[in-house]
Amino acid sequence: MTIVIVYLLAILIPTAQAQDWQVELINLRLANQPVSAQQLDPRNRPQLYNTEVLYVPAIQDPFSIEFGAPYAPNARMLYYRYQLEGFDRGWVYTDTEYRRATYTNLSYGNYVFKVEASYDGKTWTGTRQIMLDVAAPGWLSPWAIALYALIFLAAMVAVFFVIRARHLAIVELRNSEERLKLSLWGSGDQLWDWDIPHGTIHRHNSWRNLNEFPIDHIRAGKRGTATNIHPLDIRKVQQNLRKHLDGSTNYFEMTYRVKTDQGWMSILDRGKVVERDEHHQPIRMTGTLKDITPLVAAEERLKMLATSITNISDGVCIYDSSFNVIETNASVAKITGYSREDMLGRPLALQLYSPEYIEQIKRLLNQHGSWRGEVEDLRKDGSLYQVELTLDAIRDDSDRVSHYVATFADITERKAAERELRRLSNTDTLTGLPNRSYFQVSHANLVRKRIQHALLLFDLDDFKKINDSLGHDIGDQLLLQVAERIAEVGRPQDTFFRLGGDEFVLMLEDTSDLSVITDVATQILAHIGESFHINDNDIVVGSSIGIVVYPSDGASSQELLQNADTAMYHAKNRGGHSYQFFNDSMNKNAVRRLQVENQLRQALRNKHIQVMYQPKVSLRTYEFVGLEALVRLNIPGTGIINPSEFIPLAEETGLIIEMGEQVLRQTCRDMCQWVKQGMVQGRVAVNLSAKQFVQPDLTKRIMTILREENLSPEYLELEITEGVVMEDPERAIEIMTELNNCGIHLALDDFGTGYSSLAYLKRFPIQTLKIDKAFVDDINGADRDRNMVASIVAMAHNMGLDVVAEGVVNTAQAATLSRLSCEFAQGYLFAEPLSSDAFLAHISVPASIH
Repeated sequence: MTIVIVYLLAILIPTAQAQDWQVELINLRLANQPVSAQQLDPRNRPQLYNTEVLYVPAIQDPFSIEFGAPYAPNARMLYYRYQLEGFDRGWVYTDTEYRRATYTNLSYGNYVFKVEASYDGKTWTGTRQIMLDVAAPGWLSPWAIALYALIFLAAMVAVFFVIRARHLAIVELRNSEERLKLSLWGSGDQLWDWDIPHGTIHRHNSWRNLNEFPIDHIRAGKRGTATNIHPLDIRKVQQNLRKHLDGSTNYFEMTYRVKTDQGWMSILDRGKVVERDEHHQPIRMTGTLKDITPLVAAEERLKMLATSITNISDGVCIYDSSFNVIETNASVAKITGYSREDMLGRPLALQLYSPEYIEQIKRLLNQHGSWRGEVEDLRKDGSLYQVELTLDAIRDDSDRVSHYVATFADITERKAAERELRRLSNTDTLTGLPNRSYFQVSHANLVRKRIQHALLLFDLDDFKKINDSLGHDIGDQLLLQVAERIAEVGRPQDTFFRLGGDEFVLMLEDTSDLSVITDVATQILAHIGESFHINDNDIVVGSSIGIVVYPSDGASSQELLQNADTAMYHAKNRGGHSYQFFNDSMNKNAVRRLQVENQLRQALRNKHIQVMYQPKVSLRTYEFVGLEALVRLNIPGTGIINPSEFIPLAEETGLIIEMGEQVLRQTCRDMCQWVKQGMVQGRVAVNLSAKQFVQPDLTKRIMTILREENLSPEYLELEITEGVVMEDPERAIEIMTELNNCGIHLALDDFGTGYSSLAYLKRFPIQTLKIDKAFVDDINGADRDRNMVASIVAMAHNMGLDVVAEGVVNTAQAATLSRLSCEFAQGYLFAEPLSSDAFLAHISVPASIH
């Protein structure tokens, strides 16, 4: 039976294939519900089987196509397969029962749906295909796409503009940054950015002379490290910075000093917190540093100038271009009495001067830019004051006068002081007479104008003794009374001057009449010769007057005064209390005196002082027992100068001290050599002058010379004149005792010529008394002189002193002195003063008296 069925099928199937049929599309289902093609899309034909294109809308529900072969024989025996090209990867096979193709979520686009049938599953036929045009969803419709395109285009345009704007912004930002950098570079400011949490500071436009950021121990530098901020500024910087970090201030701004290699730099530090965290703690702060050293220096200079102008003692008054006051300093009120409010708006004026004078000042000021002068004005209280006024024109940049500045100093007291000083400088403070400086000016004017006149120069005889004995107060009273008396002498046009000390001069103008001159000189002598009664003392003094007449006695003021001085000293040498006219011989003597003084100075400088020696002999044996050193001045090219000429001059000029030391040193040097050679015995006598004797270190000087020249003090005898020791006997005794204690012998020279007191004489620590030559000269011709010598010798012997007679020139004098028990003598009878070599040759020959 089975074989029959198979056989029948084999016969039937080929027969069916041979027929012309195809698979038909029968129905459509949507969500398993039958729908017509037009329901899916109006463009579809209502019959599916004759549709070539099926328009399918964009649907989300399952979409099914039912198919079959209604015209095929044995249709129930057919197998089907289908394929949606573009969706299915291959054929999908169905059985005989299931004839439906279902699709879900087809993407939009065109597909080709194919379906075929087969009886045996090998041979497929009846192919039916249809194009499926699946509509795109609404958001992919052309309008949507066009919209999308427009949106995209708009977006692209927007992106373009955004990118362009961003690019422009970047360019602008870059330009801004560049401008900022250039501005910082141009301004010299330094930009700093402080990352507070990390403690780092970024700096821009750093300065070469400030390598380190200011170390304030908050932004930079740890506590305990050295800071480069000025010690007076560091605490204030820290306080202000903490205030800003705490939010107490809107910004940080501080001016302080920072140390650099070149010194202290003044900087302006500005900053602000620009970012804080959620706890309001600062996390970023930025700012700038500005070098304001020149500005601070300029400000300090302006402040200094302003302070100086405000506080200087000179008045400063500033006027506008119309000469109205716009500002004053405090000294204006002190000088004038007018306050600042009183002065503001006042025009330039001086109450004691006419308006024409003020206008002249203005013209000169505008012409020369400055005016200066001394003017007087009235204070607010009406008192007169004098100022030194300076007016200066101040010009602006366009060279126009913008202000005038008046500075003035009150010179009222200075002018009064100048007048007083001028009076004092020209007036003797004791007598009120015109002084030396006033005389010099007045006399020089007379000489310059060649006016005949006479000068009577005089002083008081022995005025020094009055000062020393009665005191300087009595001396001053005496000078006052002399000035009062002499003021009555002479004519009204004559002028009386005090040159200094007790020296006065009376200037007789417009006269050379000798009778007038001598009459005035006689009056002066008569007035001064009268007794002066001062403090219960009756004082009588004399006066010596030197007279010169212009132009016969000199051509200049100095020459006339010098010649008058010479004449005055000649009058004094003639006994005093007289007048003496100047003549040529006086002038020659004065010139000679000056020459000798110069020669003496040169001799001391060049060691031309010569020491001569005169032997001292015994009047009993006529043997050599000692010697005396005598100074001589031997000038090369000039010769020997008489001691009577240069010794008084040396005493007067003080050169005697240097000369005495040179003589003593040379004498000690020679004596030391002779003693060592055994050629000289006894002592060498050296004279001490008055000026040497009063030296405070006399003993020290003498002992130093003895030590340096290696001479024992026992070989030295110092001769001191009677007049020297009697000037101050107590002081003389003290000095002589000090010398005697050193082993030096002392002799009182020229005894009998002074006024020695026997009370002092017995206290003098001396060993020898020397009789002056004046007593020896007439010892054989005048009983008085012989008796005087006898008394001196007897007194000396009673005091245990040796006696030496000076100036013995003949045997008769020597014999008489010997009879009077005088032990020793020296003089030309035995030898004249000899040089060292001649002296040695002389003492080597036995002495003889002829």
